[in-house]
Amino acid sequence: MLPATFKLCAGISYRHLHNMTGLKRQAAVAITQELNKYTFARPGPSKWINQVRRRSSLLSSRLEEKTFGEAEMSYIKQGEEALQKSLKILSNQGGWKTETVVDNGDKVLSKVLPDVGKVFRLEVVVDQPMDCIYSELVEKMEQMGNWNPNVKEIKILQKIGKDTVITHETAATTPGNIVGPRDFVSVRCSKRRGSTCVLAGMATAYTGMPEQKGVIRAENGPTCMVLRPLTGNPSQTKLTWLLSIDLKGWLPKTLINQVLSQTQVEFANHLRNRLSHTPAVSC
Repeated sequence: MLPATFKLCAGISYRHLHNMTGLKRQAAVAITQELNKYTFARPGPSKWINQVRRRSSLLSSRLEEKTFGEAEMSYIKQGEEALQKSLKILSNQGGWKTETVVDNGDKVLSKVLPDVGKVFRLEVVVDQPMDCIYSELVEKMEQMGNWNPNVKEIKILQKIGKDTVITHETAATTPGNIVGPRDFVSVRCSKRRGSTCVLAGMATAYTGMPEQKGVIRAENGPTCMVLRPLTGNPSQTKLTWLLSIDLKGWLPKTLINQVLSQTQVEFANHLRNRLSHTPAVSC
């Protein structure tokens, strides 16, 4: 069987089969399986088998990377960049000033960063398990317009792998139309690190969604939400939301600051209301 497997791999070298990614992956998997069989059939695996197994494993990982085009890899890297920058901002505990404190303990902090501007940090505790919140914010992302009045619509434009998406978000009109129509095109990525979930994003360019007439294309990021079970009570979740937005247009900074901090407080209330009407079995 092993010689036949190598014939399959050799067949990929022909030009008309060169771009058949599925065949490449099949060959890499087949080689690994056959080497494992060969190894366990003998008392001591020889040195060359170990070397080939390592190289076939490396080949498999490289083939997975090659399933993404250059543009897709660029979006994946942008998502990772947003995640790293956001976590770096949150990890620096100095310089935060209180913007708002609500009776239930919710609070919004802010600080001004070089090359980024003013960023806002929401810290709340939600009486729901982390998986329920993750499901609502990631898996049911396109339903957010149904429960968050500040969002008119979120649409996933493209999914890249299991962690990265490109989205188009249309903001709802503010009362009195104080802030005119805005939309955002963003790359978002979601990562789980142990018991912590990080949902990060930043503005990006996407040819499939050009700027819309009469709507100002605002930019966000780096931004992220960090979810972790509350210490000692996994049925509750600590949610931290780092918000960084450039609304564009001619808007007074005092107005922008007021709108953004209020938006974060309202988001926490709308999320709690949504989860309270969501059956636990669906989380």
